[in-house]
Amino acid sequence: MNIFFNELKPYYNIIDIRDNDSYNKGHAYNAINIPYERLLNNPSFYLNKEDKYYIYCKSGIRSKRACELLRLLNYNVVNVIDGYGK
Repeated sequence: MNIFFNELKPYYNIIDIRDNDSYNKGHAYNAINIPYERLLNNPSFYLNKEDKYYIYCKSGIRSKRACELLRLLNYNVVNVIDGYGK
C-alpha cells in the first residue's frame, strides 16, 4: 500500500526514517523520527504489529525498501511514495 505525502493525516502513526539532522530541519506534523537503520535493526522495539504506520523518507525510495522489509516481518506499514523532499 502507498500514499502520497499530502494525503497524510495528523492522527496517523507517521515515522520519518531520515537522519536526525534532516528531521530537525523539518518534518511532517506529528511524525516521530526513527532513522532507517535503527528501525530495521530492531523493529519490534518501535512498532506494534496491530497498528498501522506511515513511513516516509526524503524521496520515497528508502521508505519503499523499509516497508517491503517490514511487511515480510508482518508489520502493517504504508509507504509515503513521494517523501518529504518533494
